[in-house]
Amino acid sequence: MSDLDEPAVEQVTLPGVLHALSDPTRLAVVAQLARAQEMSCGNLEVAVAKSTLSQHLRVLREAGVTHTRPDGNQRWLSIRRADLDQAFPGLLDSVLGALAPSDT
Repeated sequence: MSDLDEPAVEQVTLPGVLHALSDPTRLAVVAQLARAQEMSCGNLEVAVAKSTLSQHLRVLREAGVTHTRPDGNQRWLSIRRADLDQAFPGLLDSVLGALAPSDT
């Protein structure tokens, strides 16, 4: 899994990003990453099976919301904040700001 499918910033679309952020589990992942800057996949606090989490992480990655950095047998996740802010200024801050405190 060395070739991760992450679109270039020019290929990131608003419908794709909004779709990725529309799921509560994916939104919870993004909120955790926003607080931590970077996290190992295994440290994410979500109430889904690992296989389901993998699918959610794939959607976020393919939409251009997250970056996955392989490091040995671990995968480290971070938000592509600079790319998202360039493509859609203020979108991520608005979405994260609208979350209830219990969601973050």
